Amino acid sequence: MRICAVNGSPRKKWNTATILQSALDGAASAGAENVRTEMIHLYDYSYTGCVSCFQCKRKGGKHYGRCAVRDGLTPVLEKCREADGIIFGSPVYFHNITGMMRSFLERLLFPCIAYDRDYSSLALKKPATACIYTMNVTREVMLEQHYPEKLESTEFFIERSFSRPAVLYVNDTYQFSDYSKYMVECFSEQEKALQRETQFPLDCRKAFELGRCLARG
Repeated sequence: MRICAVNGSPRKKWNTATILQSALDGAASAGAENVRTEMIHLYDYSYTGCVSCFQCKRKGGKHYGRCAVRDGLTPVLEKCREADGIIFGSPVYFHNITGMMRSFLERLLFPCIAYDRDYSSLALKKPATACIYTMNVTREVMLEQHYPEKLESTEFFIERSFSRPAVLYVNDTYQFSDYSKYMVECFSEQEKALQRETQFPLDCRKAFELGRCLARG
């Protein structure tokens, strides 16, 4: 079994990456040597979103059901096509996933959805999936501003292509290692530090359990 975690954050060692690694550790714990895991950092690659060439929809074409564009993302798409589980992780920017994650999902998911009457899935496999979102706002603000509803469209197309994703929200994240260097009057460094110390380990544990459940099916 192969499980990939896709990091849509520009940072490789901060909140999103840490949470994703916890999920991969959980997945690995479920099957020991039978589970292979891999972290993919999208910001390591040079690529674009969908370019509307429609080669993935061309009847009888060699790229039917898969992205025809060849760039830095191509090997990542192939890994995800062959994966048994995919964990998508992104910080939330302006109430949504990052632009890099959005462009990646356009290239991964659009070729999987056939233009037949049922919008059938053309995915090579039906991997188990999960979406992990990290954000600096509290859970209360997240709900008041309807973040979950705005993120549902991403989950809808993941489900249509592969499977219904498990979802984990990680709130009130610690953004900087030294708040004194930045203008951040809207946040309390002390409260953020306390959240990092007390809640973030619990979120990592939730991610661990999520990964373990995903690997177990």
